[in-house]
Amino acid sequence: MNKPTLPQGTRDFNASTIYKRNYIFNTIRKAFQLYGFEPLETPAMENIDTLMGKYGEEGDKLIFKILNNGLDNPAKKPEVTEAFNKVLEGKLTKQITERALRYDLTIPFARYVAMNHGLLTFPFKRYQMQPVWRADRPQKGRYREFYQCDADIVGSTSLLNEVELAHLYAHVFRLLNLPVTIKINNRKILAALAELCGGAEKLIDITVAIDKLDKIGIEKVKEELQQRQLTTSQIEIISKFLSIQGNNQEKIKALHSTIAHIPLGKQGIEEMEYILAHQQSNNTLPLEIDVTLARGLNYYTGTIFEVKANNFAIGSIGGGGRYDNLTELFGVPNMPGVGISFGVDRIYDVLEGCNLFPPQISSGSMVLFFNLGQKESNRAFELLQSLREQEISGEIYHESSKLDKQFKYAERKGIPIIIIIGSKELEDATCTIKQLKSGRQETIAQNELLNYLNELNTSL
Repeated sequence: MNKPTLPQGTRDFNASTIYKRNYIFNTIRKAFQLYGFEPLETPAMENIDTLMGKYGEEGDKLIFKILNNGLDNPAKKPEVTEAFNKVLEGKLTKQITERALRYDLTIPFARYVAMNHGLLTFPFKRYQMQPVWRADRPQKGRYREFYQCDADIVGSTSLLNEVELAHLYAHVFRLLNLPVTIKINNRKILAALAELCGGAEKLIDITVAIDKLDKIGIEKVKEELQQRQLTTSQIEIISKFLSIQGNNQEKIKALHSTIAHIPLGKQGIEEMEYILAHQQSNNTLPLEIDVTLARGLNYYTGTIFEVKANNFAIGSIGGGGRYDNLTELFGVPNMPGVGISFGVDRIYDVLEGCNLFPPQISSGSMVLFFNLGQKESNRAFELLQSLREQEISGEIYHESSKLDKQFKYAERKGIPIIIIIGSKELEDATCTIKQLKSGRQETIAQNELLNYLNELNTSL
């Protein structure tokens, strides 16, 4: 018999973990709805043509492909063998795979907008909370299956959308009591850097390398740029650009002196200044310019965001940006958009690591009725059902057993209140209530049970 295992980069979640995750989901969902976003769900898998070529060369490598059905058909062996040989050569073929698991929620959303744009009211604001899959190397804070919670606005070029999304980020993390820094840059600034280095065709080479800066350091980034055929002088320009330091005003000044003479650079700086102006009127918006922020995905065209947890060593816990040409990939031009994403799994790791989850977060059973015999359990079950009708959660022990065994069951499950109906309580129409945490025990009339628990619930 094989030992049961999990695929690398995936996890099981027990009840305690799910309660905490739901706390995060519910906090984000309420904020999305508060800001006027509507829910959407898309399939776990997409046609592979929908996904490939949208994430850059690094992202495309991490897409989980799904094998076609019928590959074991003997009649198809020659063509399947030929197709597999193409795969071994690094060539994708629909004879082997036509579908893939979604890599993120943005491209499926763009596909949805392209398919339904005639039915939508623009600007269209949607939120989506679903799992995504990436064939990445599992490590701390990086999983192959994880949830994203996205909010996107399409059909508008207004920079007020970026401001609103920045405030949405700040709002959620305030509710979670998690101090963060919202890093901001602009792809137009990076495009101007590419032009400074010799041309727009260098943009992808530069951004893919810069995006790895946090992981591999500046020297390795220089080596990669060299491998991508950039000259020593071009690499020096990039290195000097990445060394820009100071507060936001000082960084803006440095950008003006470096790339403002390039039209795209000037536009990117102005867009960033517009967003930062809203920070000055609201000190709760923790925006910080980061010229090293690149976001390796190819579809970004303007503002880009990344959220970092303060004082906790983990990767980004959120990210996003503007993508004004995304639906054009699906035949629907002139559909500008901007969006952000919350990385729930990493947010969970930070809240857990910093002990920031509220103490009363689980929503399991509030009460356990002991089972002390047929007649007693019948009455206990009647009372339990009446409590459930009033939204008080509870359960009855499944069989008549020793008190010690039933107490241990309540303790292991973290059920705070024990209700005992024995022969005497049955005769007197009373019940004995014990609070496990304090050890307090008292006997009350059965018809007073609901009010007693409601009062007790408010004090727990």
